[in-house]
Amino acid sequence: MDYETVKAGAFGQSLRGIGLNILVRDVPAQVRFLRDIFGMQAFQVSADFAIMTYGTQVFQLHSDATYHSNPLLGLLPETPPRGTGVEIRLYDTDPDEAIGKAEAAGATVLAAAADKPHGLREAYILCENGYAWVPSQPL
Repeated sequence: MDYETVKAGAFGQSLRGIGLNILVRDVPAQVRFLRDIFGMQAFQVSADFAIMTYGTQVFQLHSDATYHSNPLLGLLPETPPRGTGVEIRLYDTDPDEAIGKAEAAGATVLAAAADKPHGLREAYILCENGYAWVPSQPL
């Protein structure tokens, strides 16, 4: 599928399994964060929306304004962290490399890269919207 040109209806009908839709204050800024630190690709980037890919996975970013009639909008906190309790795990990303990029970009490193007893080396990086991005690789 060509994510850059696919129409909304065809894109929506193609989605299967579990979907991830992340509400953010500034879509282009969130796209830059995901591209620069985790090497993700972005498609149809606008002030309101972006299709993101991480390997073969696809997810969406939406601005708060696009949720004007959605019941979730009233539950969003005025200040971050928005995503408390949610870890967005990136199993194919070197955590040490991601930490270096995050620090260079001025992102918040919540936990440095460390070997964990569950067999992964992982780190925790917060984006400006308060979501925890967890780059991880097998030990």
